[in-house]
Amino acid sequence: MTDQRPQYGEIATLEEQRKAAGLPPLDEMPPAAAAAPAPEPASGRAATARPRPVDRFITIGLLAYGLVNVVMTGLSYLDFPTAMNEMMKVLGVDGEFTNFAQGKVWGTVAAIVLAAGWSLTAFFSIRRLRGGKASWWVPLAGAAVTLLVASICAAIPLMNDPAFIDFVAKTAGQ
Repeated sequence: MTDQRPQYGEIATLEEQRKAAGLPPLDEMPPAAAAAPAPEPASGRAATARPRPVDRFITIGLLAYGLVNVVMTGLSYLDFPTAMNEMMKVLGVDGEFTNFAQGKVWGTVAAIVLAAGWSLTAFFSIRRLRGGKASWWVPLAGAAVTLLVASICAAIPLMNDPAFIDFVAKTAGQ
């Protein structure tokens, strides 16, 4: 046994502590589900965020449209010679695409660029949507940048193809 006396509340029951604090007994408390939820502390950014249903609809629609295009175009880039032969026929180029080695490498790179560009665009779009910010423009900007980079990748083997070089030279000489 010690000579120290218990401090205030050390041996009091929970009910005695509640009574001393002026709180009602636990059995008289309303259920937690019926109690109003305490307001969450909101940061300045989240407090100003407004739901934007039209923006959300447009953004998701553009992302879905972009995904379909990425899949279809990416698959055609993986079969680069066939895609370039079709494009050369449309342009009226005499001959066929024969730069197969570069076409395979740069077609694969272009397909990867498309997939990575769409993924980054979707990431930033969703991030802005969750933040309550306008995001309709993100898929458009992402598509423009991704298309530019993928087009450059596709142009490299095309500009080194003999049939296409001959077509450009003949067209420029007219």
